[in-house]
Amino acid sequence: MSAVRIYYGWAILAVAALSMVGTLPGRTQGLGLVTEPLIADFGIDRVTFANINLWATLIGSLFCLPCGRVVDRFGARLVLTTVTAALGATVLAMTAAHGTLALAAGVTLTRGFGQSALSVVSLALVGKWFGRRLNYAMGIYALLVSIGFIAAFPSVGAAVLSYGWRPAWNGVGLALLLVLTPLAWLVTRDSADAVAEEVGGAAGDLTFGQALASASFWIFALSSAMFGLVYSGISLFNQSILEQRGFDAKVFHSVLVVSTMIGLLANFGGGWLALRWPIQRLMGVGMAVLAGALVMLPLVRTLTHVYLYAATMGIAGGVVTVVFFSVWGKVYGRTHLGKIQGAAQMMTVLSSAVGPVLLAGTLARTGSYDSIFYGLAVVVAGLGVGSWVVKLPGRALLAE
Repeated sequence: MSAVRIYYGWAILAVAALSMVGTLPGRTQGLGLVTEPLIADFGIDRVTFANINLWATLIGSLFCLPCGRVVDRFGARLVLTTVTAALGATVLAMTAAHGTLALAAGVTLTRGFGQSALSVVSLALVGKWFGRRLNYAMGIYALLVSIGFIAAFPSVGAAVLSYGWRPAWNGVGLALLLVLTPLAWLVTRDSADAVAEEVGGAAGDLTFGQALASASFWIFALSSAMFGLVYSGISLFNQSILEQRGFDAKVFHSVLVVSTMIGLLANFGGGWLALRWPIQRLMGVGMAVLAGALVMLPLVRTLTHVYLYAATMGIAGGVVTVVFFSVWGKVYGRTHLGKIQGAAQMMTVLSSAVGPVLLAGTLARTGSYDSIFYGLAVVVAGLGVGSWVVKLPGRALLAE
């Protein structure tokens, strides 16, 4: 009996998903785990820390494009190992930092190596190993990433509460250096010709310039960026938003659980639908659901309304995430995937910095978040329509 041949790309996908979870210290949610003790430790106020975070995110976004370029030139194995080691070293350095300048440098580098560079190489790695099954693979990838974050956030949070932010952050840095970095080097392989039967040839792959010249790139990138803007703003102020409607912190925590669990199902469902629907329509549906959630949020009055809103946000997030993960390789090919994905990731990072500022500014001016939700809903709906009708480049039509 012949042995069953298991495609090595699945091992690559597992490492890529673990690497995305490794971006935790460079993400808003991860930094949020240590924000309160960090502010107290450094003796700074919230406005100062908010400004540090804003500029760190903006500067960190600049890591996306060069990371994408070096992935295309030198391969994902070397870049993944190097970026993971750099992020781990940065996190360890933060634990020894004292003073506002050192803090700002540490947060900026964790944003750059984590949220930006490591995200780009993780996504590009899957895109370079999967072709015909890319949508399905990205659905599984999104599912694994969600499960990983669900395990990582409470674990790191509990460590912060029990031991303090410096020992907890030290543990995260050591995990990156001693576990993820060697794993990246030992398991990761660059696709090249070894996966031609899965990915197919590079004939017809679009260049970086051709991708930027296509309307579809901007529709998909702006749609993903708008989701990032909405998600970052609401995530940061979710408790405040719900408190305005008479709900306490327990409801806020329940919303996180419900939206996360629904998002997990939507990740898998989105990957399944992407095998059967045009990618434009899937993004259009995701943006329509997101617009509905934004309209729904100001109207929340009962606990049932809260959970309906949480479920709607979870569905939107799951669908849009799967599209963002898979669309670049599917539509533009893998030859210049690093640069193309890097440009798209840079837009999402920039938008994630803008979201909280927009929500906070609206609350300061009007005393409520409602007007920004309605305004964003209009923009999101417009992008949903654009996603539905946009034409894909000739290469993508051949790949269908």
